[in-house]
Amino acid sequence: QEDLEALIAEFQSLDAKKTQVIETSCPPPSPRLNGSLSAHPEKDELILFGGEYFNGQKTYLYNELYVYNIRKNSWSKVEIPNPPPRRCAHQAAVVPTAGGQLWVFGGEFASPNGEQFYHYKDLWVLHLATKTWEQIKASGGPSGRSGHRMVACKRQLVIFGGFHESARDYIYYNDVYAFNLDSFTWSKLAPSGIGPAPRSGCQMATSPEGSIIIYGGYSKQRIKKDVDKGTLHTDMFLLKTEGAGKEEEKWAWSRLNPSGVKPTPRSGFSVAIGPNNRSLLFGGVHDEEEEESIEGDFFNDIYFYDIGKNRWFPGQLKGPKSEKRKRRRGRQAEAEGAEDEEMEKQHPQGPVEIVKEVVAEDGTVMTIKQVISGPAEEERSESEEEGEDRALGQQVEPCPRSNAMLAVKHGVLYVYGGMFEVGDRQFTLSDLYSIDLHKMEEWKVLVEMDPKAQEWLEESESDEEDDAVEGAEGGEEEEESSEEESEDEEGEEQHPSVQPDEKHADYLARTEQYWIKLARSNMGPDAKEKKVVKVAHAMAKTFYEDSV
Repeated sequence: QEDLEALIAEFQSLDAKKTQVIETSCPPPSPRLNGSLSAHPEKDELILFGGEYFNGQKTYLYNELYVYNIRKNSWSKVEIPNPPPRRCAHQAAVVPTAGGQLWVFGGEFASPNGEQFYHYKDLWVLHLATKTWEQIKASGGPSGRSGHRMVACKRQLVIFGGFHESARDYIYYNDVYAFNLDSFTWSKLAPSGIGPAPRSGCQMATSPEGSIIIYGGYSKQRIKKDVDKGTLHTDMFLLKTEGAGKEEEKWAWSRLNPSGVKPTPRSGFSVAIGPNNRSLLFGGVHDEEEEESIEGDFFNDIYFYDIGKNRWFPGQLKGPKSEKRKRRRGRQAEAEGAEDEEMEKQHPQGPVEIVKEVVAEDGTVMTIKQVISGPAEEERSESEEEGEDRALGQQVEPCPRSNAMLAVKHGVLYVYGGMFEVGDRQFTLSDLYSIDLHKMEEWKVLVEMDPKAQEWLEESESDEEDDAVEGAEGGEEEEESSEEESEDEEGEEQHPSVQPDEKHADYLARTEQYWIKLARSNMGPDAKEKKVVKVAHAMAKTFYEDSV
């Protein structure tokens, strides 16, 4: 604990050297999860704060502040003096007061080896109009925790649940605290009725009347020495105020039994409030424990909960209207004599989104969403048009993930980052997607995932390999060229080559055993046969397509 506090103090002393606000345009933020993404109450901007990244050996925590400009599809980094210390799994809530305020409570800091944790109990406010951070020191607040949930409810911040973990033990909470945004005081609520069991990572949302709903979450308990049992909660509760307007508000818990199609059990899902009085839940993971290993099923689905109707329903994509495609095809016949400007009006040159499976260097498959800008209409060949038709017909969506960051602005949902696992390897994401929740037609890729940003260092790598690792972390151009060279060499010396005019199915049938052998050597002897074959097929497909 003392070591972590010293490390946090060291980082804070570095932050204290900043004396002025510096805002600079920048590329999209690096991969991360468990940060917060919040919609600016007055501007068309999203605010990203904090988060974590794990590369297989080391855990990195952030307290950077990034702003995404929705109209320009651009990022900027805002350095503000005296920010909160680095953290993840905190909570952030925006209120419209004085040009907008972003309130941040709690979260955790982890040691670089990810084995020790420090849980914060501090409260901060970012004044968006003046770009200043302020720590609010008020007694009587919640104990240090992460994985809790916080919502702005009328003129209060209400906090529920979370957990605290030390080297020896852990505890999950189900307490409720309120911070008054007028008096700047904390109060611990004592609702009547039977409330939720202790948990973290639940869904917490408010109704226009000021009631609060709680759904799901995760907790674990020790069943014997060194053996913990996790629980995925699927129950739902309403926290309602009684006697509104009185000096001392009284709160009460009641259990909800919603109708409709509830989400399948999961943890690590992300939440936001959508239009029409509906809260939404995105993604998550369902871990299946098999002997000593844990296999996770990751999700990329959306579920809506209608607070007024007490009803769940899945968010289903309708797809782009076929009428648009008909109009596009009809215009192709008239395109030859049309003016460029007229064509731009008739057929906006938006990017074409396609899905491709890319195999990482170690043989792990990643689903990448690629955005390809289409050339001008008259330059397109017939085959290119057919290819675009296929791409447009193929639904683009974020890959399944947990612990992503969500925000809703003008009825549009934005999903940033998060993570998924394949075997023992974790992929941390830095992509950004959006979907219009009013139309529910299609996902749009705003920032695609960069496979080159995927670094993974195995725990077993020895110190002797550090030099190689340092080399790999050097200049990007150098790294790319050396990768290309090694791939070319491999292709010439080892890979079974693709014969002229050979179909993919024929190539796979002829070389399948080779690719399975290569996948197995990359994934290790403990990898499941089904996954080995899947990776092998993806490797073969990528090599075949590149060769063709």
